[in-house]
Amino acid sequence: MPNELENLSSLTTLDLSGCSSLSSLSNELKNLPSLTTLDMIDCSSLSSLPYELAIISSLASLYLSGCSSLSSLSYELANLSSLIILNLGSCSSLSSLPNKLANLSSLTRLYFISCSSLSSLLNEFAKLSSLIGLDLSRCLTNLSSLTSLYLSGCSSLSSLPNKLASLSSLTILDLSGCSNLSSLLYELINLSSLTTLNLGGCSSLSSLPNEFLNLSSLTTLNLSGCSSFFSSLRNELANLSSLTTLYLGGCSSLTNLPNELANLFSLTTLNLSSCLSFSSLPNELANLSSLIRLYLNGCSSLSSLLNELAHLSSFIKLDLSGCSSLLSFPNKLAKLSF
Repeated sequence: MPNELENLSSLTTLDLSGCSSLSSLSNELKNLPSLTTLDMIDCSSLSSLPYELAIISSLASLYLSGCSSLSSLSYELANLSSLIILNLGSCSSLSSLPNKLANLSSLTRLYFISCSSLSSLLNEFAKLSSLIGLDLSRCLTNLSSLTSLYLSGCSSLSSLPNKLASLSSLTILDLSGCSNLSSLLYELINLSSLTTLNLGGCSSLSSLPNEFLNLSSLTTLNLSGCSSFFSSLRNELANLSSLTTLYLGGCSSLTNLPNELANLFSLTTLNLSSCLSFSSLPNELANLSSLIRLYLNGCSSLSSLLNELAHLSSFIKLDLSGCSSLLSFPNKLAKLSF
C-alpha cells in the first residue's frame, strides 16, 4: 500500500474489498485518525493485520470476511474502543481468538459465519454487554471440545442454529434473558453431557419437546419466568433423576406443583420465589429427602405450609419473606434447626 496514506488525515472510509493480491497492510494506517470504516472483504492473500491498526481509535466497523489466509488476530485489536461491528465471516484459516477481544466494550455485532477452523470460543464473550448480534452459522461443527456456551441476554435472538446440537461436549447452555426465543431445537436432546440448562426469562418459549427432559446428566434447570409452558412438562419432570437444582421463580401463573416433582429424589434446591399465584404445597413435597433449600419468598398467595416438611432432616434454609398471605407457622416446623 502506498505511503501517501499518511496524507489522508480526513479519510473516514477505506474500501479494499476484493484486493485478492494484497498480502499486508501499510503501517501508515496509524496516520488515518478519522477512519471509521475499513473494508477488506475477500482480501484472500491477507495473512495478518499490523498492530498499528489498533491505534485508530475512531474505527467503528472492520470487515474481514473472506480473508481466507488470515490465521490470527493481533491482541492489540482489543484497544479499538469504538469498534461496533467486527465481521470475520469465512476466515477459514482463523483457528483461535485473542482473549482480550472480549474487552471491546462498544461491540454490538460480531460475525463468525463459516469460520471452519475455529476450534474454541471465549467464555469472556459474556462480558460483551453491548452485543446484540452474534452469528456463528456454519462454524459450530468443529467446536467438539466446547463445554460452555453463554448466550444470556441476547434479547433479539429468535432461534438457535441447527449445528448447536452437534456440540457433544457441552455441559452448560445458558440462554437466560433470550426473551424472543420462541422454540428450542428438538435435536438438543442429543446433548447427553449437558448438566446445566438456563432458560430463565425466555418468556416467548411456549413449549419444550417432551423428550428434552430425558437429558440424563442434567443437574441444574432454570425455568424462572417460564410459566407459559411449565404445566406441559409435569409428567416428564420425573425423568430428570439427576436434577439437584430447579428454579421456577417468577412463574406468576403457576398455581400448584405437579405431584411428579416428588420423584426428584436428588433435588437439593427448589426455588419458587415470586410465584404470585402459588397457594399451596403438594403433600408429596415432603418426600424430597435430599432437599436442603426451599425458597418461597414473594409467594404472596401462599396461605399454608406442610407439617410434613419437618421430616426433611437435611433442611438448612427456608425462605418465607414476603409471604403476606401466610396465616400460621406449623409447630413441627418450629423444631427445625436453621
